[in-house]
Amino acid sequence: MGSTTISVDEFQALEARVLQAVELIRKEREARATAEGERDWARGEVEGLRKELADAHEAKGHLQHESEALKVQVSGLESQLADTKSQLATAQGEVAGLQEKVSAASQAEVEHLNREREAVKSRVEKMLAQMDELL
Repeated sequence: MGSTTISVDEFQALEARVLQAVELIRKEREARATAEGERDWARGEVEGLRKELADAHEAKGHLQHESEALKVQVSGLESQLADTKSQLATAQGEVAGLQEKVSAASQAEVEHLNREREAVKSRVEKMLAQMDELL
């Protein structure tokens, strides 16, 4: 067995290098632990975002379905509106025709009543004339 002797300075240098190595290992472990914690947090965030994305896709599908249903409903309502406008135009034409008929009938009735009034007036005047003659 051979013995190797080292000087105090060499021993202190060796001790300092060992302490540096221990410190480096301690810092590396801390950095690793921090990185693993951040990785775990990031994985949780990614999983949460994936769930939100899946929910958003599902909501988008529902909204698209509702949108299509509303488009069909609006199309039906537009068709009904067009039919109603057509019926309204027809009814307005009928009302205008009826108003003309009523106006013409009213005018004829007024003329008839005026002729009757003139006839009654004439008879009354004749009766008054006869009464004057009798008196």
